[in-house]
Amino acid sequence: MTNTDSDNSREWAAQAYALLKKRQEEQKQELERQEEQKQELERQEEQKQELERQEEQKQELERQEEQKQELERQEEQKQELERQEEQKQELERQEEQKQELERQEEQKQELERQEEQKQELERQEEQKQELERQEEQKQELIDIPNKENIAGQSKTIVETELGEFDDNFTWSAMVLAAQGKKLNQISVDEIDWLTKLRRGLEETRKGFVTELLDKLGDDPLTPESLDDLETLLIRADVGIDSTDKVISSLRTKLNEEVVGGEAGIKFLKKELKLIIDKPIKNSGSDLLVPKKGKLNVWLLVGVNGVGKTTTLGKLAYLSSKSNYKTLIAAADTFRAAAVEQLKVWGERSNVEVISNQSKNADPAAVVFDAINSAKKRNVDLLLVDTAGRLQTKNNLMDELAKIKKIIDKKVPDAIVESLLVLDASQGQNGLKQAKSFAKSADLSGAIITKLDGTSRGGVSLAVSEEVNLPIRFIGAGEGIKDLRPFNSYEFVEAMLADK
Repeated sequence: MTNTDSDNSREWAAQAYALLKKRQEEQKQELERQEEQKQELERQEEQKQELERQEEQKQELERQEEQKQELERQEEQKQELERQEEQKQELERQEEQKQELERQEEQKQELERQEEQKQELERQEEQKQELERQEEQKQELIDIPNKENIAGQSKTIVETELGEFDDNFTWSAMVLAAQGKKLNQISVDEIDWLTKLRRGLEETRKGFVTELLDKLGDDPLTPESLDDLETLLIRADVGIDSTDKVISSLRTKLNEEVVGGEAGIKFLKKELKLIIDKPIKNSGSDLLVPKKGKLNVWLLVGVNGVGKTTTLGKLAYLSSKSNYKTLIAAADTFRAAAVEQLKVWGERSNVEVISNQSKNADPAAVVFDAINSAKKRNVDLLLVDTAGRLQTKNNLMDELAKIKKIIDKKVPDAIVESLLVLDASQGQNGLKQAKSFAKSADLSGAIITKLDGTSRGGVSLAVSEEVNLPIRFIGAGEGIKDLRPFNSYEFVEAMLADK
């Protein structure tokens, strides 16, 4: 990106920001509308229940009124019988009265018995309602913690908020636009990640780009400025081989034509990207993703303290979010807290962890159990956390070979990746680790962590050039979303981003 594109790019970025802002506001309004609909439905349900209760009360009153009328009718019949009885013989009348009285007494007793039965039924009905009410209260008590758990899970992963329309947003949008992204294709997560990557490589950039631009200005490159560039590249831990390659290419170009400062930076970006891309292209796969239809097993190896277990947890989240059925094997049985740490990551990622809590458990046995579980569940990706090891520790390296042997035996057609986790802040020490592990661990890729805040971000180029190891993922933050598939264009642009 050149200065001549900045006005158009900033306008494009402003449109992107406005579109995202509008989209986020529309989502918010939609959620509010859905909440109002939900409240209206609840109000209608309450009204319905109230009407049903009133209808039941009405029916009860009508039934009572009918009983009252029946009693009144019976009373009228009694009076009519008495009136008719008076017209008969006095004796017959008295006998009939006596009989009538006896019959009425029986009716009275029958009514009293019916009344008692009615009261008994009402009492049973009240008991039934009381039991139902208690059952509903019990169910509410059961549902409350369930609702709280669901709410807690949904809050585990916080959605990314759109930040300010600043230089970071503009730069991120310009990087996405340069890769062919259209306005309606960019997301808040992409902007947030590029902003974090740019900020993470700020220390590397301060000692490299800033100083280089201060020395070059708008002047053409000279042999002396190439010497300064060589020093800056080595200081950023780009590595001797990578530095020699870049400087040699620049010297050749300088002998052919005059190269200005801006053109020199553009050429430098191109050369650095070629170095990083070479092992990726040689691997035959630009992006490392699980292949559907087969079990993919990714082994994470590396020394203690590089963020191996944390990286695995973030990979699990990334895989699960990408709709791959994922399983974790906690095969680091040498570090006491590793299993518990993985379980926390598993809960956050909604990915199950296969582990063995017994002391000094066999890591290969854990992998054995995890493979069995993965086969039963048709898992796409099995992530295996291994013990932090040094290449000089033969027992640990033998343990890694044993794990691979188990995998080959149980799932001979599995796609296995051995990924070395490197801490960018360790600089040349990380490069030495990569070289040693590459000899003994049959590595297929690297994951660079802790890029945020280090001045040694150039070690990624050294790993690519001197170890011929494709970089598959990079981490630039502590959040669960702060691990992304490696993109060489974005990385180089972030490392060489000017103000």
